[in-house]
Amino acid sequence: MTSQMVTDTLIMAIWRRGRPKELLHHSDQGSQYTSEPFQRLMADHGITCSMSRSGNVWDKAAMESFFSSLKTERIKRKTYRTTKQARADVFDYIERFYNPKRRHSTIGYLSPITFEERAMKA
Repeated sequence: MTSQMVTDTLIMAIWRRGRPKELLHHSDQGSQYTSEPFQRLMADHGITCSMSRSGNVWDKAAMESFFSSLKTERIKRKTYRTTKQARADVFDYIERFYNPKRRHSTIGYLSPITFEERAMKA
């Protein structure tokens, strides 16, 4: 993973979703997240940076849970012939299932999109 990849991903997210009044980006202390271009992009868009403590996996429990779900529910059963095919399938999992349909116990058994929509109205 490169700083260009995470910067491009954040730009895509801002372009597609807009930016709520308050946004927190949590990551580990990888060089791609601490890079000057990524940090500048977050600052330019008013995004608060949060980083886990070095060597503390519990700080990233939510992301670890997501990756476990991704592997168990999608990737484990597949063989990808190309990187492009793998990326497309992961995108499909996130955009067509995980965010709009998959219910999450930590947010009252709502999908992330439903939870976010309700939070915006409150």
